[in-house]
Amino acid sequence: MLRTDTRETAVPGEDREAAAMATTAPVTPNTPEDRGALLFQRCRWCGTPAYRRSFCRACGATAFQRERSAGAGVLVRRIGQAPLNTWFVAMDEGFTLLCQITRTAPVVVAVGARVRVVRAVAPLDQGLPLVELTYRATALERW
Repeated sequence: MLRTDTRETAVPGEDREAAAMATTAPVTPNTPEDRGALLFQRCRWCGTPAYRRSFCRACGATAFQRERSAGAGVLVRRIGQAPLNTWFVAMDEGFTLLCQITRTAPVVVAVGARVRVVRAVAPLDQGLPLVELTYRATALERW
């Protein structure tokens, strides 16, 4: 017969509550260098990277660990109107990110251009991360 209840020698209420709080509480960056960094999630079960997801798009798991991104990527697709300069960026770690491009006219920006993150947004804040061009794609390099 399958036994479902377990008995522990420690105080059962406090340890379970502490463990539950550690797994469900939002992780906020503690060190000053983490506050400006772009943090992404990696699934603990299959290793799929994601940005601001509540479940893994590959396996459906809800357990993530946070990692720091290098902050470099490639422009994939423009979203919205040109004056807003909002793009999807394929980051080098394997996840996509919706962001705004700064310090560049919208006419100059093209698909395939390399970008780097200038200002990341904290996980609980609203808004989009800001990126800037590091390498403009030529006509032959565009996707």
